Amino acid sequence: MSTDEKGGFFSQVKNQIITGIGVIITAAGSLLVTNMEAMFSPKEDENKVVVQDSVVTQQPIININIPEQKTIVKEVPAKEPVKPTEKVYESW
Repeated sequence: MSTDEKGGFFSQVKNQIITGIGVIITAAGSLLVTNMEAMFSPKEDENKVVVQDSVVTQQPIININIPEQKTIVKEVPAKEPVKPTEKVYESW
């Protein structure tokens, strides 16, 4: 606050009091808005109804039958190695 303003010490105190009241009103308004759901929501019924399922269902039984594994052995004759008749020389 500059010294060029008209008014004295009491004018500045009055402005600070008005500003403080404005801050208090703003805080009260924000609290009202944040708690509005709790203030205006309908009350819950004290008599709560609990529904239980009385039918018990069993899990299905799954049987998996795997046939017996058979091992088949087949003999394959080995091929005779082929001997080259000519030597091949690779050159650059």
